Amino acid sequence: MCNFSGPGLVTFNGKSGQDITNRLKSQYARLPVGLNTYLEKLLNTVDVIDAREKAILVGIAYPPEVSRVQVEEYLEELAFLADTAGADVGKSMIQERRAADPGFAIGSGKVDELRSMVKASEADIVIFDDDLTPLQARNLERELACKVIDRTGLILQIFALRAKSFRAKMQVELAQLEYMLPRLTGQWTHLSKQKGGIGTKGPGETQIETDRRLVRSRIALLKKKLRDVSLQHDTQTRGRVSVPRVALVGYTNAGKSTLMNMLCPQAEAFAENRLFATLDTKTRRLELKINKLVLLSDTVGFIRKLPHTLVESFRSTLDEVLQADFLLHVIDLSHPGFEEQMKVVGDTLREIGVRHPNTIEVFNKIDALEDPATLLDLRARYPDAVFISAARGINLSELRLRIAAHVARDYTERKIRVHVADYKLIGYLYEHAEVTDRQCIDEDIELTFQVHKNNLKHIDALTGHLAI
Repeated sequence: MCNFSGPGLVTFNGKSGQDITNRLKSQYARLPVGLNTYLEKLLNTVDVIDAREKAILVGIAYPPEVSRVQVEEYLEELAFLADTAGADVGKSMIQERRAADPGFAIGSGKVDELRSMVKASEADIVIFDDDLTPLQARNLERELACKVIDRTGLILQIFALRAKSFRAKMQVELAQLEYMLPRLTGQWTHLSKQKGGIGTKGPGETQIETDRRLVRSRIALLKKKLRDVSLQHDTQTRGRVSVPRVALVGYTNAGKSTLMNMLCPQAEAFAENRLFATLDTKTRRLELKINKLVLLSDTVGFIRKLPHTLVESFRSTLDEVLQADFLLHVIDLSHPGFEEQMKVVGDTLREIGVRHPNTIEVFNKIDALEDPATLLDLRARYPDAVFISAARGINLSELRLRIAAHVARDYTERKIRVHVADYKLIGYLYEHAEVTDRQCIDEDIELTFQVHKNNLKHIDALTGHLAI
């Protein structure tokens, strides 16, 4: 049979694993016959049982660039990821090396030690914090006699669980297929009658190439569909160009969705103490006291070593970040590595092409700080930031004022004199600008209005000859 070896489509067992299997079966039910048959074989490689899987975590330190202390922190995050996916995390292992072993990632002695740990704890799965090559994963699975996945494979599974919308499901599927493609191997015994020889393919190679072609075709189709969805989204948002747009960005679980719920209580976003609770961009109306309307968007959280395939797949979802007038960078102040998380967010934004000069840093969860002196020190180090607790509503009024100040400076005042019968222009201004004063003079109307920078050029073209 054909299967994905190494860190491919491996699901943590239990209800969540069954959910992924059912979802994949539903998604692939409408595929072309050849690809559908292939993916049915793929589904047969996913083991689903009722009990939570026991997991062992493995990290590799590369001093002085990556210290053991850093890796210990990384494994804490990996444990949170594993728990989110449904695993029961037990022991962990760290090895210091100059470079990864090409065959096993870790040394032969550590492989022996890891084998003993797996046997003693009856572990079902070993999770590496670093990415593994297909060869490393195959070798480790053979030596350890259990499933082995890496960080990227783990994150992909969590994204598969979290995807709700059609767009997010396509993006996750695209990332999974691109990740799995180089890990495709097979033992096609029914092709063993093919005679290998000089200038011919070996047994089974033809079928594997066919499967790879089918997967590549599916990848191309998904990319086209995502481009179409992105174009449709651009068309829908073009009419909102006159409304200021603000995007929430930040490390996963920093509290972005909680903050959106507090700022826009009329339509709550899903908030949970789990990584990647939000995959789809959600946009809400935010009313400010300066009589301005803002569209506030909550986006997918970033994380250290976010798989490149996911960054590429979710690029269209992050259009709201690219098109935003300014960003609210939400930071979990209670996390000991919050400054490294800030750097991860900045690096990821640059990777998708965002170099936003207008960013308000919002330090969240100040209620979790035990020492008041810590907050005073941080205020001195980040004088332009806003310090809040979204969950408790602390300092949200200050944040609203900062948002209002950013929005207000993007508006320009104009004054025109227009004939009272020019209903079309007057109606357009009331719809796409903010009319602050109206005076009737004979058969004319003097209108004073404020225009957002996104719509200023167009309105000036319509009304420039009427300016007074």
